[in-house]
Amino acid sequence: MTDILALLQSIAPVVSTTILQQMSHVIYGMLITNGRITMLEISRWTEAGGSYRTIQRWYHRKLVWLQIIWIFFTSRLWKPSHEYIAAGDEVVFGKAGKETYGIGRFFSSLQNRVIPSLSFFVFSVIDVQERQSYPIQVVQMVKEKEENKKKEKGKPAKAAKHPVGRPKGSKNKKNENPTLSSELLRIQPVLRAFLAILKGVLAVHYLVMDGHFGNYPSAWMVMQTGLHFVTKLRHDAALYEPFSGKYCGHGPHPKYGDKVDVLKMKKKYLKSDTKKNGVRTQVYQAILLNKEFTFPINGVIILKTNLSTQAHAHVILCSTDLQLAPEKITDYYSLRFQIEFNFRDAKQYWGLDDFMNVKEVAVTNAANLSFFMVNFSTVLLNRFRENNPEFSILDLKSHYRGYRYVSETIKLLPQKPEGILLAKIFEQIARLGMVHPVFQPLSTA
Repeated sequence: MTDILALLQSIAPVVSTTILQQMSHVIYGMLITNGRITMLEISRWTEAGGSYRTIQRWYHRKLVWLQIIWIFFTSRLWKPSHEYIAAGDEVVFGKAGKETYGIGRFFSSLQNRVIPSLSFFVFSVIDVQERQSYPIQVVQMVKEKEENKKKEKGKPAKAAKHPVGRPKGSKNKKNENPTLSSELLRIQPVLRAFLAILKGVLAVHYLVMDGHFGNYPSAWMVMQTGLHFVTKLRHDAALYEPFSGKYCGHGPHPKYGDKVDVLKMKKKYLKSDTKKNGVRTQVYQAILLNKEFTFPINGVIILKTNLSTQAHAHVILCSTDLQLAPEKITDYYSLRFQIEFNFRDAKQYWGLDDFMNVKEVAVTNAANLSFFMVNFSTVLLNRFRENNPEFSILDLKSHYRGYRYVSETIKLLPQKPEGILLAKIFEQIARLGMVHPVFQPLSTA
């Protein structure tokens, strides 16, 4: 408990002493339990002062989570000399019933269909050198009732037909702002709040999002914040070279040149060509155009060919930064997947899939606590990994569970063992359930 409370002291300026004490009990219980992360399960493992009622009070307190997570990150995990990029993605997990705040029908990529679920959008910062993501902002995505009704009823009614052809007097509208979808309208204020707290502290120039956001409205939304966008386009995206021919002397100046064929890219765009394990990998880079975008994009096409079967596969990555090297674009997009590991840990170890709260405040606290624990556990793991690089979250939980068992057993003894013997007992019991046991003595403070 003492080491947990010591780590939480950095967030003391934004929470009261009572909340800090309650939070230390909640985290202590989460580190010990191997079952579902619910209020009742946590209360079964806490020490004196961590009753079910105390934990319930904490879950129903309004907390400034963005500031809490940000302060903890900057005080415990941030390394000013490292390069950071931002990443954003949605996490969806199924929920039964109708009482949970924000429950709706969201698309689950795991089940590949729309399911009754809760949705949270997460923005994180990724350490490029350490190749690790740290979630910073977690906001629940709540659909309007009208959106859910449309999903239940099926397809919306067909719009009235318009006359064929271009209306008289109309002008090109390419330079107008795009119409943002309801999803992007929910994400836009979240992105602005995320960047506002980074401003002046952490310099981030690129935001990476997955292929679902590989479209013009998403790119426009990100560029309005002053960031460059890195994403993936559809495999069949219609890309064109800029027109480089001669102007014929009348009519509008041509904008689009030859259409890009990813299987027959021009040699002048080739950046690297390697062969490994019977697979040829060719990387092309070019400044390209797409008729949905009002500006050129920096396209990187990665073409893989099986040399024995001649089967092809390709990926089209792009960035709004026309000067960014292809290696950087590929590296940044591959780092995006680190946020998926945050989702995995939050669900598997820290209760994102387990909580049974239904009220708005309690649901917000449960989800944000899950992602806060991703960062908090990283700090704890770093201490153990100094002696054991393979130390995992399961090992961490085993360590704290062993500590809890020993502390309760010691209370039953008529005389407390000497310090050296007590340390050996703690170490031996904690190692019983570890996947990667630590062979050097560890502090039990």
